[in-house]
Amino acid sequence: MRKRFLPFFLTFLLLSTVFTGCSTQNEPSTGSSGNQEQTSYPVDPSGADSEKDDDLTGGGDSSTPSSSQTDSDSDVPTVYMTTDISPAGMMAVYEALGWTPSGSVAVKLSTGEPPASNYLDPQLIKDVVDAVDGTIVECNTAYGGSRSETAMHYQVAEDHGFTEIADFQILDENGSMTLPVEGGSVLTENYVGAAFADYDSYLVLSHFKGHSMAGYGGAIKNISIGLASSEGKAWIHSGGTGGSMWGGEQDAFLEAMAEAGKSVSDYLGNGERIAYISVMNRLSVDCDCDGNPAEPDMHDIGILASTDPVALDQACIDLVYAQKDGDGASLVQRIESRNGLHTLEHAEEIGLGSRTYDLVNIDD
Repeated sequence: MRKRFLPFFLTFLLLSTVFTGCSTQNEPSTGSSGNQEQTSYPVDPSGADSEKDDDLTGGGDSSTPSSSQTDSDSDVPTVYMTTDISPAGMMAVYEALGWTPSGSVAVKLSTGEPPASNYLDPQLIKDVVDAVDGTIVECNTAYGGSRSETAMHYQVAEDHGFTEIADFQILDENGSMTLPVEGGSVLTENYVGAAFADYDSYLVLSHFKGHSMAGYGGAIKNISIGLASSEGKAWIHSGGTGGSMWGGEQDAFLEAMAEAGKSVSDYLGNGERIAYISVMNRLSVDCDCDGNPAEPDMHDIGILASTDPVALDQACIDLVYAQKDGDGASLVQRIESRNGLHTLEHAEEIGLGSRTYDLVNIDD
């Protein structure tokens, strides 16, 4: 596997940036480093089997993930970045994309599990949602909690302020529709919300963070698990076997996420009608599906955007790894202990996107 490292100027950029919103630093749990074995992680992300107090094995070394930034090359995707985590910064990275949606537009995000998850602030995203005249969309969960039933989920969306800024729809309130998976190794089909096809274009707004099963959650997770119906979520978690959501083979689950994401991208004009923005703040090791996530132990980083979900997730990963003095070590541990980089490896292998990218800081 090829290894590339972030160039010096990216590290210099990060070190020279003044970050805000730093949480109290906590020492991460220690464990064996670089564990790449295929292991099952039977954990319920509803919070009933929370991992905030476990030893996160397999991470915490100083190695960087494979991939990443290159000198300017028109053949690789561009990832745009700003350190300005504000409505203006959100609009700036969106406009930098030069992407124009067509037809009816869905804005996919996570509504966040109550009572205290780190979902995106509605006021942060409002201007972008208005700019695309979008309807905010989400799907029900498959593991209980406040978002597993449609009526309750609509209430959560209202409580968290999303219905105040835009129309809102639960895509799977009337069941599922099937998307074919081309070139997959674990899935041949993917089940998304039945109303998925009612929209012509998708703007995917993700909060980048850790995840108890996937290692991390970003753009790929948002278009795979996130757009899957509750039925589809169970299908992906089981690695396409229809078995247990929690006790399946880990790499099969990660590959299923990549393959489900590709089916979504393929359906939307081979990626032409979908774009991605990821916000790197409140960088907890826990997902927004956890109603009581661990407090972050690293600085906020910024907002990134791309039309390539693999490049975007890889750039977010690289920025986490580039932090100095152990900042973000617990998130690195979470990613590596779940073999989370395998999602990116498989996504690139099947043609969802590229792990090599140009990073353009629009603050310059």
